[in-house]
Amino acid sequence: MKHLFLATLMVLGFIGANAQTTPTDISKVLKFTNDNYNMGTIAYGKPTEFNVDIENISSAPITLENIMVGCGCTTPKYTKGAVIAPGAHATVTLGFNGSAVGNFSKNATLFFSGNLVKQVTFYGVGAQ
Repeated sequence: MKHLFLATLMVLGFIGANAQTTPTDISKVLKFTNDNYNMGTIAYGKPTEFNVDIENISSAPITLENIMVGCGCTTPKYTKGAVIAPGAHATVTLGFNGSAVGNFSKNATLFFSGNLVKQVTFYGVGAQ
């Protein structure tokens, strides 16, 4: 009886492990503009911003749930919980405080409903 119980648990565990869904390819539901942005040369200590445009190219609404930045020098501006309807656009503004001399590269991670995640990168050169 014990062996039958263990065999049943193993089979159910195997079925459950294989029943997981494959993550959705974010490029099939959202289109991004400026997701790898070159700021060029910026003056040291001079804050600057740029916009990331997000277009919903799917047939279902998608919610922008959160944004996490790589460091305190990067500030996101967005509407948490904003629903992006099919065919609609949303804008995320990323700010950088300019606290770099020389080459820099920073990132922000955008989290959407449906376990969709997108990393946005920006880079440039800080000059004194």
